[in-house]
Parts: sequence; C-alpha cells; structure tokens
Amino acid sequence: MNTRTTHRSRQHHFATRLAATAAAISLLLATAGCALIREDTAPAAQIPAEQIRMAQDAELPQADWPSAQWWKACNDDQLDALVDRALRDSPTMAVATARVDASRAQAKLVDASTGLLVGLSASVNRQSVSENGFLGPFAHTNPALGTTGPWYTEGTIGLGATYSIDLWGKDRSRVNAAMGVARARQAEAAQAALVLSSQVVRVYYEIQTTYALHDLLVKARDIRQEQLEASQARTTRGLVARTQVAGAEAQRLQLDQQIDSAQTRIRTLHEMLRQLTGAGPDGLPAITQRPLPDGAAGVPASLGYELLARRPDLQAMRWYVQSSMDQIDAARAAFYPSFDIRAFIGLDSLHMSDLLRKASRQVNLIPGLSLPIFDSGRLNANLAATRSQSNLLIAQYNESVLNAVREVAQAGLELDSLDHQQTLQAGKLKAAVFASDSAAAQYRQGLLDKATAREAMLPVLMEQSQAVEIRSRHLQAAVTLSTVLGGGYIAQGEGKDREAKPD
Repeated sequence: MNTRTTHRSRQHHFATRLAATAAAISLLLATAGCALIREDTAPAAQIPAEQIRMAQDAELPQADWPSAQWWKACNDDQLDALVDRALRDSPTMAVATARVDASRAQAKLVDASTGLLVGLSASVNRQSVSENGFLGPFAHTNPALGTTGPWYTEGTIGLGATYSIDLWGKDRSRVNAAMGVARARQAEAAQAALVLSSQVVRVYYEIQTTYALHDLLVKARDIRQEQLEASQARTTRGLVARTQVAGAEAQRLQLDQQIDSAQTRIRTLHEMLRQLTGAGPDGLPAITQRPLPDGAAGVPASLGYELLARRPDLQAMRWYVQSSMDQIDAARAAFYPSFDIRAFIGLDSLHMSDLLRKASRQVNLIPGLSLPIFDSGRLNANLAATRSQSNLLIAQYNESVLNAVREVAQAGLELDSLDHQQTLQAGKLKAAVFASDSAAAQYRQGLLDKATAREAMLPVLMEQSQAVEIRSRHLQAAVTLSTVLGGGYIAQGEGKDREAKPD
C-alpha cells in the first residue's frame, strides 16, 4: 500500500513539473511571437480632404445635389416606366444582386466559423489487434484482465465541442474583412443601378432627338420635292435646262437618305433599350414621341469631401480598402499563439455490449496552444503580400477620388459651354426665321414666287436641327453630371455598421 502511495506521489510530482514546464514554454513562445514579424511597412497615405475640390477658377452653374430618382425631374412617365423596368428586370442588376448575396453569405460563413462548434458523433470500429503492437496484450483472451482478443468491436458515441479563443483579434479581423467586402458589393450594386439608369435615360433621349430631327428632315424633303416638281414643270415648258432638275433631284435624294438613316437609328436605339430593360422580343412597346426637356443642372456649392459619400463607386473602393486593413490585422495576428479548447462527453467501450453501461462514460477536456516557430517565411510573405495589396487599393482609391473631381469639373464645364451655345443658336434661329418670314411676306405681295419663298424655309429647318442637336447634347451633359455626382446615392451608417454582425 505504501509502495502504491509513493508511486502515485511520484506520478503527481512528475505531472506537476510537466505542467509547469509546459506553462513556461507557452509563456516564452507567446513572448517571442512578435519577434517572428521581421519587417512590415507603414500603410500608404490616403488623399487629404483639402484636395477633394475643384479649382477656384472653374466658374460653373450652381445647383443642388441630384435626388435619388433624378430622372423624374424630366416629368416623363414613359421614361419613368422604362427606368423602373430596367432596375427591376435587367440582367445587369440580376448579376449585381447575386454578387451582393454571395458576399453576404461569405460574411455569414466567416462569422459562423469563429463561434462554438458542437456536434454529435458515433462510430463503430471492428478491428483485430496485433500481437506485436502497442496493444499486444489485448491480442489474447485473458478473463482476468478482461481481454477477449484478438477481435474487438469498439463503439463510441457522444458530444464533441471546439472553441477557439480569439485573444489577438484574428477571427474578428477576418469577419470585419468579409463584412467590408459585402458592403463594397452593396455599393457596387448601387453603382450598377446608377450606370444602368443613366444609360436608359441617354438612349431614350437619343430616340426623342432622332424623332425631332426626322420630322425636320421630312419637312425639308417636302420642300425639295416641291422644288423638284417645279423644275420638272419648267423643263417640260422649255424654260430651264434639264441639269436643274437633276440637281433638285439629287438634293431630294440626299434628304431621303438622311431620313432612312434616322429611321434605322431609331430602330437600333429601340433594340438597345430592349436590352437595357431586359425585355423580350415583343416585350417593349413603341416609344411615343415627346419634346426634349430643358435638362437644367449644375454643380453643388458644397462639392468637396461630401462627394465621397455621394459616389457609390468611391464608397465601394473605400470599403475594399477597409477590408484590406482588416486582412492585414488578421495576417499580423497569425504570428501570435492560438488557443483552443476541445471537449468530449459520451460513451466509449471496446465491446458494443458494454457501451451503454455507466462504466463506459468518457469525458475529455483538451486545452490547446499552437504557435508557428519555423514556417519558411510563409507568414511574413503573406503579410507582405496583404500589405502590398492594401497599398495598391489605397493608391487606386486616391486616383479614383481625383478622377471623380475631374469628371465633375469636365461635365460642369461642358454644360456651361452648351448653355452659351444654346444662347448663340437661339440668335441664329431668330435671324433665319426673320428672313423666312420676310420671304413669305414678299410672296404674299407678289414680289417672290412660291418656290423661292418655300426655299427660304430651309435655313430655318437647318438652324432648328442644330438647336435640337445642341439641346440634346445639353441634356446628355446634364445626365453625365448627375451620374458623376452619384445620382442621389448617399452612404448610410458608415460608423456603427462596421461593428454590426452580417445580415
């Protein structure tokens, strides 16, 4: 009895020394963990706020920020229905929505992998024990020892659990990085909706512009037809040469060619609109002709840092940058010790007949520590690659911010120039109308023939065509400005959302 007590005392003393040694080694490894990071560079600098503005010499028309549904300012129900249909049925939006859903699912997966894992396991192991192995005594049948070898049917059933202790924030950083990607994809979906709605508005008003130009071409063609018929009548009476008829016919045919091109253009634009809205072969009705709106627009007086929150593409890049920062934190935390706890409670028996007995109960509690000591530079290489990718994203973000300011300035300058062109064109049109009205008055007084008076209408039609084209360009420039200003998008919940769980 004393011998057994002494033996147990030695075992307890040995176990205590072993535990103390393991604790000391763990503490030493934890202390030396930071030393494994051989080098790391500082993050690239993001663009300062004072650079997010336009040059002071850029005097542009002023207006408010675009509204969320900025195209409704045109007061065109036909256009509203087309944009709504595109945002609902377009394949482009289906792709963007799928990307958002995939990123949210990935964020949920990463978040779920950091929690407590509990599972039920059961197994049956039929085995023949080797006489020369570690379990050699179990290869023989010995009732005194309880062995019935060499064949055994081992059964195990119970609950197992695993939990990792995130002391250094590695798991938290991985979750934040996945959430950052999900928010970036949401902003990208908003950018896709903005681009799609802009394309629909552009194509729609190109159709309306072509309608207006087509009508003016038809009027000009009618005048040329009248001139051709008059020339043919004079030629029949021998008053003019045949060459005059040929010239009038060539001018009429040129207008016929332009009319045919305009009709083809309308059909082509209609097909583009069908593709943008996701309509089938017969799913898009004909576009009714409507007058072109004024297309008034301008640059907000508060343009500056607020542009970052108004541009969904910049918000997407900002979230990608934030995600890369979290990935760097996770890469740095990988150098430190990781701790986990594994547990098992259940039943285990070498004989299936004994599995459900009280004596077959088994409980395991296994705290674990892991620290990479030599990894051939993998962790440092991963940290360097993650840092380089983050710096690249920051550089791209800075470039995109400056490009965004430039795009706003260019769109505003073009809009301002077209305002002046519209004023000048109005003067030209007024002069042409005055000359045409004078010719019509002279015809009524018998001072001019009808053909000459009608021909005076051609310069008016030409100036009206130029006025329509300038107005169309002005409208397209207004659409461009609304787009580069973000189209009414405003980033929501940037501060507190980052700490929230994924949806």
